[in-house]
Amino acid sequence: MKRIGFGILSVVLGLALFAGSGMASFFGDKLMFWGPKTESITPVNGQLEIPLANITDGKAHHFNVKAGDGTLVTFFTLMSRDRVIRAAIDACDVCYKAGKGYLQDGDFMVCLNCGQKFHSTKINVIRGGCNPAPLERTVKGDKLVIAMADINKNSWYCKYKR
Repeated sequence: MKRIGFGILSVVLGLALFAGSGMASFFGDKLMFWGPKTESITPVNGQLEIPLANITDGKAHHFNVKAGDGTLVTFFTLMSRDRVIRAAIDACDVCYKAGKGYLQDGDFMVCLNCGQKFHSTKINVIRGGCNPAPLERTVKGDKLVIAMADINKNSWYCKYKR
């Protein structure tokens, strides 16, 4: 009887996990869900302000915001190994129609559509092709600031986002 209860519990937990996060697959040796968790952010006076304390851990942080045309734009920030804070739309010139974006793998961001890897120190440096579409950003005091004008002009990348 305990085995049946454990089996049912396992199925229920598995279904809850998949229902809450969409499709899953293996990325290398890791179980990966299509698209990393994103945090909604609201602009203030035409700009996005993200506390540096929340994004300087070397991990990619994904955010979403509604652009002026109503498109939900997803982007990520990342402090690379060289201690530069990077920001890019979660899409590129080549694979944007797939709507899958990027996932971090160590010092690289990996396209979830084609599998190409991009070293984090090259984000905001190399543009075009399958490189993450860069966002202009500035550090003001203890915040990373991204102008909504830049989000708005790049919203077309996310019109196919799933």
